[in-house]
Amino acid sequence: MAIGSSVGAVIETYDFIGFGTAAALYFGHAFFPGSDPVTGTLASFATLGVGFAARPLGGIIGGHLGDKVGRKPVLVASLILMGLATFAIGLLPTYAAVGLLAPALLVTVRIVQGLAFGAEWGGAILMSYEHAPWKAKGKFTGIVQAGFPVGLLLANLVFLFSVQLGNEWAWRIPFLASILLVIVGLIIRSKVPESPVFEEVKERGTISEAPIAAVIRSDWRNIVRGIGLRIAETAGYAVSITYMISYLNSTHLADKTQTLVALCIASAIGIVATTSWGALTDRIGRRPVYIWSCAFAALFAVPMFLLVNTGLFFFIIATIVISYAVCQNSLAGAQGAWFPELFRANTRASGASLAYQISAMVSGFTPFITTLLFIALGWMGPALLFAAYALIGLWAALATKETWGPAERRLAHEATASAPVDIPA
Repeated sequence: MAIGSSVGAVIETYDFIGFGTAAALYFGHAFFPGSDPVTGTLASFATLGVGFAARPLGGIIGGHLGDKVGRKPVLVASLILMGLATFAIGLLPTYAAVGLLAPALLVTVRIVQGLAFGAEWGGAILMSYEHAPWKAKGKFTGIVQAGFPVGLLLANLVFLFSVQLGNEWAWRIPFLASILLVIVGLIIRSKVPESPVFEEVKERGTISEAPIAAVIRSDWRNIVRGIGLRIAETAGYAVSITYMISYLNSTHLADKTQTLVALCIASAIGIVATTSWGALTDRIGRRPVYIWSCAFAALFAVPMFLLVNTGLFFFIIATIVISYAVCQNSLAGAQGAWFPELFRANTRASGASLAYQISAMVSGFTPFITTLLFIALGWMGPALLFAAYALIGLWAALATKETWGPAERRLAHEATASAPVDIPA
């Protein structure tokens, strides 16, 4: 079940995050040409942000449908929508061919991507969480979350290959190739059974008529805390990875190939790291992982830029690996189980999706904001922003209740010891 859910995460991350790589490396010239490269980069990052801004709406729609009609239909529909939108990007005309129509089409398709991605996460994570055994929910949701570094790895490997083409095909090929992943994903997801928790809610007749309104009314505090928790992870990623790609290239600290190689190494490590962090939360709780990771990220903000500013490829690789495998993957690994546990079963998809996706509006425009900060303050501006996001996450972690403390872990251990449960594959 976890593998089936993670396949969709792989594909949609390939599609959605691949856009970020293309925005940093290619779209400024292809869709927003001008004499000033910084202006093109800003416009490109603004388009990137539009997709993130659309994700809360996708989360609302997906969460509502997930609580009303089931998790599985949302998974399949979001995958189809994302696949078609991403394939369309590979076919778009450039500014040189059709002028202002080109960026307009790019923004339109990006909005569709955002809607699809916003609907995806809640369904995927809940399918795994609600099928997983009680004492291993962190582990199995960590597998779903690990689909994101897998998608990142695949996207950057394709970009690493296509960069050698040296023309428009360098960015078109990765988007066109995504259709193959979508076909495979649909085949796998069609065989995934509906969540047993949703089926139980349906049988009891406790499906909420207006789950979005219900969860906002009863659990708005957890939604706010979840937004803070998520900002540290996703907005931090936007600084340390998405913006960093552009920073390394614009300051000539690394070329495109070196940057993509570093990202491939980090994402490969991140596959194991995310799953491991998720499993660790089963042993020590969700909250401690978050607190220590956010504290580390805040302290790492300035050294992160000092290391890459050396221009030494080894330090660049090490910095991106630490930024991703520690600062980001640890938080993503903990979120998989923590977010669903904050909400009741009949409004869980809506609550978790809202908390997870509203923060995307902040992270989506972070590369744009970070570029402005760099213009005003140099590299210290992005470094301070990264630290600020980490501190927001630290505050949220301290303010959020532990849902898997010693008492819960003891009960799960006793239940397993008295009645062993088969762990799903």
